[in-house]
This record gives sequence, structure tokens and C-alpha cells, in this order.
Amino acid sequence: MNNYDLRITGMTCESCAAHVQAALEKVSGVHAADASYAKGTAKVTANPDLSPTALTAAVAALGYRAELADAPSTGGGLHERSRELPGHGNNAGGGGSTLQIAIIGTGGAAMAGAIRAAERGANVTVIERGTVGGTCVNIGCVPSKIMIRAAHVAHIRRTSPFDDGIDPCTSAIRRDALLAQQQARVEELRHAKYATILAGTPGITLLRGAARFVDNHTLSVSLNEGGERTISFDRCLIATGARPAVPPIPGLAGTPYWTSTDALAANAIPQHLLVIGAGVVATELGQAYARLGSRVTVIARSELFFREDPVIGEAIGQVFTDEGIRVLRQTQVHRVRHEDGGFILETSGGELRGDALLVATGRTPNTDTLELARAGIRATKGGAIEVDAYLRTSAPHIYAAGDCTDQPQFVYVAAAAGTRAAINMTGGEATLDLRTMPTVVFTEPQIATVGLSEADAHSEGIETDSRTLTLDNVPRALANFDIRGFIKVVVEAASGRLLGVQAVAGNAGDLIQTAALAIHARMTAPELADQLFPYLTMVEGLKLCAQTFSRDVKQLSCCAG
Repeated sequence: MNNYDLRITGMTCESCAAHVQAALEKVSGVHAADASYAKGTAKVTANPDLSPTALTAAVAALGYRAELADAPSTGGGLHERSRELPGHGNNAGGGGSTLQIAIIGTGGAAMAGAIRAAERGANVTVIERGTVGGTCVNIGCVPSKIMIRAAHVAHIRRTSPFDDGIDPCTSAIRRDALLAQQQARVEELRHAKYATILAGTPGITLLRGAARFVDNHTLSVSLNEGGERTISFDRCLIATGARPAVPPIPGLAGTPYWTSTDALAANAIPQHLLVIGAGVVATELGQAYARLGSRVTVIARSELFFREDPVIGEAIGQVFTDEGIRVLRQTQVHRVRHEDGGFILETSGGELRGDALLVATGRTPNTDTLELARAGIRATKGGAIEVDAYLRTSAPHIYAAGDCTDQPQFVYVAAAAGTRAAINMTGGEATLDLRTMPTVVFTEPQIATVGLSEADAHSEGIETDSRTLTLDNVPRALANFDIRGFIKVVVEAASGRLLGVQAVAGNAGDLIQTAALAIHARMTAPELADQLFPYLTMVEGLKLCAQTFSRDVKQLSCCAG
């Protein structure tokens, strides 16, 4: 008897492996076949006179590609692959029949995927061209929330609803000290949650360099230390993240404008900060700089948060006006100049001058240097990799997760996607359900949403009913002497089933998870209204808003059930 080891390309699930195995078993002269989706292989025992071409042809007839991993061996047992195995010779990773997975990136999606794949027995090579940790810990979530919190402290020392009883004071802002504190925490978390885990997890190897595809099973890595390394893989996860987008505004290129990365690392507070953008980064950092002492002008091409329910932009716009932040709506920037240390913007509303310019107009996927076409991977015009519900790209054994894909750009979505991709790369069938994905914007008050807005529901042909509760009806907000904002609940008109929640409120990011769980459980507004909520919490406002579908909450006593 001869034993053959085939390498199969194109299988996307366990069912594929079953079909391959059945096809091989039908080939005349085959005595036994065993196909593995997780390993991407098929092992065959056959008569000595059987041509291997018959085996590869049987697999090809199903739409997959098969190649002989090595010459046939005789006698007992199947031999291990050698030269064609990922990890052999100069390739990274281990040998034998262990599944070889390459992961490009070290951010939230990459780390979650690497850890789970290693837990499931794969040999993982993680490739990083820059700083370990990706956007969130280094230049995104962590430093921005530290800066926002510092700005909050500065703000409430200067002004608060309790100024009649607690004298306000003007604080001196030492930006250099705040920046040092911020960076120290970033480095602490990067070391503890990324570098240490990569170094200490068996089955994970970190390779420093820039990766690009040679074909759909091979990467070439330009090593940071010099030279090239070839990495062969059975599965690959692309998790390269995104970078700030730069709009093609005449004159902008070549000026010392800020992206979010620059704004978080700036060692001085400008006297007048101009902000181009109207979304998350523009509003979060714009408000933070205003509270740290800058005069801030936000330039919105349309409206603030124009993709959300209009009441959100209206509410946060009023907050900004009250805090002295100028918002220019429906304003186009035609040209940018930098003269005598300052910026001059020619806009549809006239000329603007400022000391610094923050460009916050979205993010661009980091895919332009990967040579995706060589691996047969499709991307959108903007460079985002297209993935299916299983995180597979158009090359079925190559997966993608996080901000480099066409999915929402949130680190918790990236991490969840990375975990599911790893499960699927190692034989599972996990999907990512984004129907109850909560979102939070860390302005003050916070903006939080989950599920469908009224407009979203109507576009899907769903008739809705909704209620909006102003925060003067929420005891926690009254006790805080801060009634800015609202909570809005959207339901299906016919059934009362919860469809979505939108909120602008203090701690809205905390209350929105309760709404997400309620929507996931397919609760109705009456069912939500009947739940027990702790008194004097902001999340109680969710219960009160649900109660307004059937009663006037102004006529209820405190904590009325």
C-alpha cells in the first residue's frame, strides 16, 4: 500500500472536508481517506499502482485545489510533510502537521485571534511592522479617554452645578505633565496586555516586519532588522487596522495639521483649535481641548453626527454652544494655508484662522501595502477588505477582522471578530452578530446607541413607535443637577418589541448595555418597564422611558414600579 498526504486549498468548513473525503474514497484503488478542514489536508491509503493525479483530479472536480505534499511512502503509517510544510527551513513556525496560522497585526483583532488560535492548538506567527498593540492602546481608546478624563476634571474645577456651595477655581494646565502621565499608562497597558502575552503564550511567535502576499499561501516579510523572511501558512488572519484619513483639500498636504494621533501627543494647548469633522474624534477631542483651555471651532460639512438620529446632533450641539465651542454646520473647506505659524482656512462660510488644525474625517484601512490581489482578496474602493459572516475573505482560507475590513470600526467588534476568525480557522463555524452592537461616544454627556433608529427601521419596512424621555424626568440626573440630554426608545408598532435605543446622557455608555441585552432578548417595552432597576442610577431612565409607552411618568412617585 502507498500512503499519500494531500494539501487541500479552498475548504471553508467541516462539510467541505466531508465532501473531499467522500470523493477520494470513490476513487478506484483507494482503501481509506481522511480529510481535515482544520489542517487543510487529506490523507489517503491506496494501491501502489494508483496515480496521484487521480486523487488531485477528484478533489479538483469539487472546486478545490489539491497538491501532493510529498512523494508517497510505503509501509505502515503516513509520513509527515517536509519541504512544503509551513515552518520548514527558513519559514517561521513549527513543523509536523500542526496547523500553521499567520496573523498580520498586533491590535485588538490580531491579539484575540492569536490567543484563541493558540489555545486551539495552532502554531501562530504574528507579524507586526510597527509598535505592538495597534491603535486602541497606543493612539486611540486608551490615551484619548485619559485626556478626556483630565479635561473633565479641569472643567468641573472651573464650573459645575454646585458652584454656589463649592467655590470654582481656575486650574493651571501643565500639558507636559498630563502627557507624561497619559503615556506612562499607555506603556504600562501595552506591556501587560500585549507584549507580555505575546512573549509568554506557547504557540505564538512574534515577527517584526512588514508583510505582503506573494500568493494565497505565502507571505514575504521585510524584516525591521533587515532582510526578508518567507512565511507559508495554512490559514491567515489580516488584522492591520486603519489610520486617520486625510481629505484631498487643496493646500492641506505639507502643512503641520494634526490627525488624532498628533492631537493626543501634542505637548501644548493651542489658543484656537480648528477642527475639520463632525463625528466621534472631532467631538471628543474638540470638547477635551476646549475644556483644557483652547478656543475651539468645529467645521461640519453637514451636521454633527449626521448619520445618527438628528436629535443626537441637536443635543450635543447645544451642549457645545453652552460650553463655548463654535460649530459651523453645512460648511465646506475649500483651501488650507499655513502662514506665520498659523492656519488660514478658506471655507464656504468665510475665512477662519487658528493656531492648530485637527483633521478628523474618518479612517483609512491599512491594506494598501499588502498586495491583496496576489492572494485573490477583494477589497472595496476605499481599501476595506470584504468579509462574510464567518470573517472569510474572497480567498476562503484567508480571514480578516477589525478596522481593515468593511465592518464597524470599534475595538470590541475587532476583538470579537478576531476570536471568531480564529475559531473558524481551526475548524469551527462561529459568526459575528452585529444586530445589537452598542456604540458610545465619550463626549460629556456621552452619546450611546444600540439597534435601529426610527429611520433605520423605516428603511427596512418596519412601522415604529417611539418615546423620548428628557432627563428632567430621571431622578439620578436631577440629583446630579445635570439634565442635559435624553433617552429615546424605538419599538415595533405592532408588537411593542424593542428595536433600538438612542441616548445622550451622563454615563450613557453604561446604560446602553442594558438596552443591548433587552433587545437581544427580544423584550417588549412593557416587559422592560416591568423590570427592577436600582434607584438613583442613570440606567433607571431606560425603565422610565419604557414606562412612557403606557403612562405619564411625571405622575409617578420616585422609584415607582
